[in-house]
Amino acid sequence: MKALAFWKAVVVDEANLLDQLVALLTGSRARYCVIGGQGVNAYADPVVSLDLDIVVAVEDLSRLEPVLAERFRVERFPHSLNVSLPGSDLRVQIQTDPRYAEFLDRAAERDVLGQRLRVAAVEDILRGKVWAAQDETRRPSKRQKDLADIARLLEARPDLEPFVPASVLARLV
Repeated sequence: MKALAFWKAVVVDEANLLDQLVALLTGSRARYCVIGGQGVNAYADPVVSLDLDIVVAVEDLSRLEPVLAERFRVERFPHSLNVSLPGSDLRVQIQTDPRYAEFLDRAAERDVLGQRLRVAAVEDILRGKVWAAQDETRRPSKRQKDLADIARLLEARPDLEPFVPASVLARLV
């Protein structure tokens, strides 16, 4: 089974949320990039997740939000816009935290579990994971996953270790 078919089977994406969302972003020429765990998958040995975290340029998101609401179920939260669709367990979270905006400029197309998507640079993926691991408001299980993602990145790219604060490195051992 190919990676993309496996991912779609795991997330039960019978409604093709992933394909529809990527087509909408690409067709509207929106600037976006993948971050989070799927971003890590573009640079390290992949793990499967139901989540897809992305960043969309602020000017594009304000234009696209009404279109997204017409096609998908959209929920607004303090730092994200969550997009879902009946018939898919895929959970798309469009991050609205302004810290992620600069990631768009360094993003490039990469393979994410068999799908070509724009992905943030590895240094930016790592930075986002460090922010998440240090966020005490996140559930402990989520912070543990963030630490595991940081460890996966450092195994694939040991040269990135200087970009990880000592307090986070200490939690990896």
